Amino acid sequence: MLGRSSRCSWIIFQRFMATSVAVNPEKAKRIPIVTCKRKEFDLYFGEGSVLKEDAAFGSIPLASTGWHHYKSKGDFFQIHPFYFSDKWRLSSAEVSFDKLGIRSELIKSAEEFYRITQPSLIQEVAIPDILKGYHTTIAAETGCGKTMAYLLPIIEQILRRNQNPPKARNFNTPLALILSPSRELTCQIGEVAEKLCEPHNLRVKVVLGGSTKQQIMNPAFEDVDILVGTLGVVNKLTGAQIYRMGSVRHMVLDEADTLLDDSFSEKLSSFLRRFPFHKNLTSETGVQLVMVSATIPLNRDDMLTKIIDVSTVKDIRTPNLHKLVPNVPQKFMRMSKINRPPNLLNIVKSNLKQANSIMIFGNKTPTVDYISLFLKESGVECINLNSDMPMPIRVDQFERFRRGEVKVLSTTDMGSRGLDTRHVSQVINFDFPLHMADYIHRCGRTGRLGGVQNCSITNFVSSMRELKIVQEIEHAARTRTVLPNVDGNITNIIRRKIIRSIRRD
Repeated sequence: MLGRSSRCSWIIFQRFMATSVAVNPEKAKRIPIVTCKRKEFDLYFGEGSVLKEDAAFGSIPLASTGWHHYKSKGDFFQIHPFYFSDKWRLSSAEVSFDKLGIRSELIKSAEEFYRITQPSLIQEVAIPDILKGYHTTIAAETGCGKTMAYLLPIIEQILRRNQNPPKARNFNTPLALILSPSRELTCQIGEVAEKLCEPHNLRVKVVLGGSTKQQIMNPAFEDVDILVGTLGVVNKLTGAQIYRMGSVRHMVLDEADTLLDDSFSEKLSSFLRRFPFHKNLTSETGVQLVMVSATIPLNRDDMLTKIIDVSTVKDIRTPNLHKLVPNVPQKFMRMSKINRPPNLLNIVKSNLKQANSIMIFGNKTPTVDYISLFLKESGVECINLNSDMPMPIRVDQFERFRRGEVKVLSTTDMGSRGLDTRHVSQVINFDFPLHMADYIHRCGRTGRLGGVQNCSITNFVSSMRELKIVQEIEHAARTRTVLPNVDGNITNIIRRKIIRSIRRD
């Protein structure tokens, strides 16, 4: 007998398999998996002698194996997609939001503002569990509809509660609290929630840092049903009694892997201990916890043990979790650092001729600033996004990019998580990421559910320390296995590396 978490995964797996590409054995060798500059490393579907799903890392030939040598500059390989539409991410035609328990008026709002007519796979499985009040982890690949997977059932529960004469609530006493790690994501979640709630007379309040003292000294008091904010400002405003959490029944941690990072965890743990999370739905006044992410941090259970009974959490995961993006081609180009700018300019200009929107990632703020300046001097309008910018400027910059006023955005990893970038056609890793979780999130900025078609990802590989991750990605592509070492707790990864380095010395 399968447990509930296993049954959820099985439902998703069945839907996933039903949408898989049917391969004709006679034409199997015409479907590429990996193609390379050096054709001896090419791999096509059906070549069982080469494609070994149980092959250990280092046991099969890789095009990137020799990339440590300076003569490898100019080499490349490409990972090909095996899905060419959104069908693999959608539920079956028989499943509808109405059958999942979402009222027609709320469905109409989603259809009107976001052209959503059919649930995605993750929504099909997550919505019923959240409606029943279970603590839930939604772990799925980027761009598959996770925000709607928790917003729709939480708003539905609030509307059901309001059908009965509700107890009078004071100002600034929300029923639902949504926490996110960044201001940009907070604004985006708030915008979606407001559009869904407005026709139903539910009030959404977004609070951001940057003016916390002013908000404490001159607070606004109003009816609030859903409060959306970053952890820091919500923690301070709650501590100052500006917002009271006694009526909260739903708590969401969006981009939970970042919030559970060691740099956040102590503050988050202290904040969560204020809430009476229910135990097996036994308390009518208990709080429901929902965690959402594209990667699962290894410290999740250790963190939650202090707060709730982790055995009560329903894990909902898709088959593509921690795997390569299956619907977008990914090209890896070995080059020297000096050759990155001209290659970048060629790719950007080629995409702009087709009116494509482009996101370029650098590992550090100075690199992002350089990219923006270099492109502007080359006649390409480009805006950048980094954590050193004042919040209003950051929000305005991203909105200009999202509206299509500027087609090129240069950003650090702060632009890689949670943001709605359905219009992005091209992702370029000018600096290759140093952590597998960052690669997953960056790739997720394109090829999103309901987004533009014909997307692509281009990776510049110039540093020796990048090669291990590149080789792990190529190995995962050739064996169709999950990516290794996917841990969203970047702070802990860095700490472990420092400790190992000190011990070696």
